[in-house]
Amino acid sequence: MPTREEVLAELTGPGGRFEISRVPVRGVPLRVFTSAPESLRDLWLASAQHADSPYLVYQDEVFTYADSHRIVDNVAAWLAAHGVQQGDRVAIGMRNFPEWALAFWAIQAIGAISVSLNAWWTTDELRYALEDSSTKVLVVDQERLDRLDSALLASVGVQHTIVARGAGRADVHQWSDVAAYSGARAPQAKIHPDDDATILYTSGTTGFPKGAVGSNRNHVTNVWNTVFRGAFNSALSSSGRRPRQQVSLWTFPFFHIAGVTGVTVAVAGGGALVTQYKWDAKEALQLVEQHRVTQVAGVPTVVRGLMEHPDYANHDLSSLTTISQGGSPVPPDSIARIESDFSGKVGATNGYGLTETTSTVVTNAGRDYFAKKNSVGQPTIGTDVRIVLEDGSDASLGEVGEIWIQSPSVVRGYWNKPEETEKAFPTGWFRSGDAGYLDKDGFLYVADRIKDMVIRGGENVYCAEVEAAFFEHPAVADCAVFGVPHPSLGEEVAVALIAQPGFDDQATPDVIAHLRVKLASFKVPSKIFWRTEPLPRNATGKVLKKELREAYSGS
Repeated sequence: MPTREEVLAELTGPGGRFEISRVPVRGVPLRVFTSAPESLRDLWLASAQHADSPYLVYQDEVFTYADSHRIVDNVAAWLAAHGVQQGDRVAIGMRNFPEWALAFWAIQAIGAISVSLNAWWTTDELRYALEDSSTKVLVVDQERLDRLDSALLASVGVQHTIVARGAGRADVHQWSDVAAYSGARAPQAKIHPDDDATILYTSGTTGFPKGAVGSNRNHVTNVWNTVFRGAFNSALSSSGRRPRQQVSLWTFPFFHIAGVTGVTVAVAGGGALVTQYKWDAKEALQLVEQHRVTQVAGVPTVVRGLMEHPDYANHDLSSLTTISQGGSPVPPDSIARIESDFSGKVGATNGYGLTETTSTVVTNAGRDYFAKKNSVGQPTIGTDVRIVLEDGSDASLGEVGEIWIQSPSVVRGYWNKPEETEKAFPTGWFRSGDAGYLDKDGFLYVADRIKDMVIRGGENVYCAEVEAAFFEHPAVADCAVFGVPHPSLGEEVAVALIAQPGFDDQATPDVIAHLRVKLASFKVPSKIFWRTEPLPRNATGKVLKKELREAYSGS
């Protein structure tokens, strides 16, 4: 049996299937996959070979690759006929319906830029992203359409709106008509690897989201890293068996970078994606059994909910080969349970990445995962990780500092935000805002967050954004937002409030109602603590949130 080093050399060396070469990307020499597709469009076109295999499965609907290519061609042609050109922005806002993925590929087919809209967002948040991105065409489901009236869409420059799975209204186009478009075909776009492909918004520390601009190279590198891991593991096992189609129950929202990963990685190997209207553990168990799902992917709270459901032992889960977790820290006991319940027959995988790194750039899987449950793993091919101290020097092994990342997966910056781009992406590196350290084997450990942020069930909540909304209410004199432990979500959002004269905790319902208009529901604190004493602060006036977390974590 070949060694890991021999397999790695064969796959990535000169002439290998995953040959690595050094190429200048935006002026920085990076290690890239020489033979990877040049664009997402090329990746999609190659998937036509899987014609009769299912690609998207939702409830009782199955879209084969042939079905999907026909619809994507029609939608792409419709977009081109309605003025969408290469580089224009087309936004998608909906649940994990098949139409999300089909719209995404139609956008990529003509070299336009897909703008992902968080389905949790309120009207104000949706308005901001549409206006900031200068979206030309909007594709939404009925729930999102109901939050956006015609006057608002016109005011932010949206020229056409398409509604899927809804009655719509007079000023919008029906997806069924667009998907059946029979006009002239879309022109063949010439797409460069470093052309922009996506804008995914991340919560902002200043109250406004930042649009991370992902290139075709970013996304293709992310896909090819996954394909490489499969080929690497297959070569190590030397089983000679032809793997069956990968069928993934993908619970990550498509509007997240992990969701886009599911949509794109599946087509590279002709895989199928099974989705739900919303997460339901009981239904998920049934879907695994019904569709012989090979992979379940989601945030740790989803995986825990699946394994702790009362019906867990009553379903045939023997088709599973992989359980992938990410989006927030993975509890070691969850990994241990996968190991014990499946007796080594299911590979547990974890990863570390951000929207700005186009998903995972550090992975932990297989025997390594079970051996080092607290680590997020080792960098992917072509990725370099530094641990940087406050003075700008590199940390020693085991010493905690900020995690810096350089990779062909790292985005070029933030849309329309040059100052924040310059700060976060210095000299070809991305400053993650996370604190961590490396061990002698090159495994990364995430120790804490430098950014003032709560991760609630995989959703990033920037405290400054929520605090800004609180300060707009007349009852609030001072406030501090922070995270407290939650058994299934990992963290939940909490706030300590100081009332203005004449107000007290009786104002809670009105304050929360105010926040629900301003913010997506996952950002609204579930723990409210009114205080009569001032918030704890240091000599420079900064709130000591560690003290607040310690004081209120048991409440």
